[in-house]
Amino acid sequence: MAAPRGRLIVGRIGRPHGVRGEAYVDLLTDREERLAVGARLWARDTELVVAAARRSNNRWLVTFEGFDRTTAERFTTAELLADPLDADDDSDALWVHELIGSTVVQADGTDRGRCVSVVANPAADLLELDSGHLVPVTFVVTCTDGVITIDPPEGLFDVDDATG
Repeated sequence: MAAPRGRLIVGRIGRPHGVRGEAYVDLLTDREERLAVGARLWARDTELVVAAARRSNNRWLVTFEGFDRTTAERFTTAELLADPLDADDDSDALWVHELIGSTVVQADGTDRGRCVSVVANPAADLLELDSGHLVPVTFVVTCTDGVITIDPPEGLFDVDDATG
């Protein structure tokens, strides 16, 4: 399921822990402030407010306001959604939700298509274009108003027909 327009998937609620409404949460972002006390999240079209959160190995144990064991059980496996953080927090950051669907053009004006996905890659994430080409994000110059400007090295878009 895709997140509603404008909201990002930031985690998933796991099984309940104990009888007081705590639940395990797998956080899918490195922005731990998503689980700060008072943070507002959404799951299954319901607004949730973080009452408490603490690390538990690679996951978090989170209590949401108004949760008891039964409520926590009902939200097991639910995706946690959040509004994007203020862009002023990191002006050089590239946000996946802004990249997908954007038009990709080279600095010289050559249209390269649309970004359909962002592929995680250890060296650098890759923009997957509707043409099938992959462009490392290290070649992104700007991303503004639905247009990604790239400055790729010569030959990046050359197709080798020897494999086909």
